[in-house]
Amino acid sequence: MTSTVPALGTRTAEGSALQAVLLDMDGTLVDTEGFWWDVETEVFASLGHTLDDSWRHVVVGGPMTRSAGFLIEATGADITLAELSVLLNDGFEQLIGRDLPLMPGAARLLAELSAHEIPTALVSASHRRIIDRVLKSLGPQHFALTVAGDEVPRTKPHPDPYLAAAAGLGVDPARCAVVEDTATGVAAAEAAGCHVVAVPSVAPITPAVRRTVVASLEEVDLTFLRGLMTQMR
Repeated sequence: MTSTVPALGTRTAEGSALQAVLLDMDGTLVDTEGFWWDVETEVFASLGHTLDDSWRHVVVGGPMTRSAGFLIEATGADITLAELSVLLNDGFEQLIGRDLPLMPGAARLLAELSAHEIPTALVSASHRRIIDRVLKSLGPQHFALTVAGDEVPRTKPHPDPYLAAAAGLGVDPARCAVVEDTATGVAAAEAAGCHVVAVPSVAPITPAVRRTVVASLEEVDLTFLRGLMTQMR
């Protein structure tokens, strides 16, 4: 877990229940979920296996141990989890060696949160080496804290990453708004006790208590997040 700028603690706008915003990375801020599937397809093709497109919904948004383990079992590929993880990370890092496409509304939302000094964390199941590369496109100055999947005891769908982010920022998870794009990430945020805004990328997500579903980040701004927290208290 790495702090990229000094943590801003519990400072919030007067009258707002919102203490911090915690953001997923792949598929939420950057349009990379398809990149992961492309790399997985290419790696398994080199091993002599073709991936079934229906498996994409199984592996999206999950930790590499889960997604890679599933693909090994599903294909019967002769490769260890550790070996496959290296190949996938290497392949993905090659794809993101240039500016990444941000999701619609992402740049505007990050700029708004920074302008209002809202404590913001990037919370991803991706490994540190990947996060640090993606931060070049997102702008590290927008985040008080970044949490990688290989830096917590258990990654998503467990609550550990979001609990670590809240603790690192010195805020109450129940007063954090999380923005996620997959059911795995939503489960992690809800298990941590956070309010969730789901922006589905690959598979549908249904609304629920303490969970609002929107079509795009273009629908999400600071007023929306503050209003959401007030409604759900």
